[in-house]
Amino acid sequence: MCVGCGPDHPTGLHVTVVAGEGLTVAGTFTVTDDHQGAPGLAHGGMLSLAFDEVLGSLIWLIGKPAVTGHLETSYRRPVPVGTTLHIDAAIDRAEGRKIFMSAIGRENAPDGPVSVTASAVFVVVPPTHFTEHGRLVAASELSPAAAKVAEVNP
Repeated sequence: MCVGCGPDHPTGLHVTVVAGEGLTVAGTFTVTDDHQGAPGLAHGGMLSLAFDEVLGSLIWLIGKPAVTGHLETSYRRPVPVGTTLHIDAAIDRAEGRKIFMSAIGRENAPDGPVSVTASAVFVVVPPTHFTEHGRLVAASELSPAAAKVAEVNP
């Protein structure tokens, strides 16, 4: 039910991500009417959410739990409803618990015009961060895919 990547969320972004070379990922997100701000255009907050989701998926490549500490999104051009953003993201460097990342979003093709860029700092946290600060979720609330992940990463 993740609003960013969850396939079961009825109005979520349904972001999909695949690992690339080294510490990179490529994600896609199609703007629907549910993600609209001004008439016919993506809401900036939804675009930020898509970038946070793709950047956050980089954490799976390093195997350490981390959370968004800072996210800066730059909007280069309006993104119309119906556009598929192709978002390429990379880990740029790490300093202590901080992981510095960047991403670029292009319209309708991996080499399309640049619409949005972002930079982020994620902060490595102990695994207990999620159990101490999150809500306890019953197994019955999980989709089959999420239940499978919970078996490995409670």
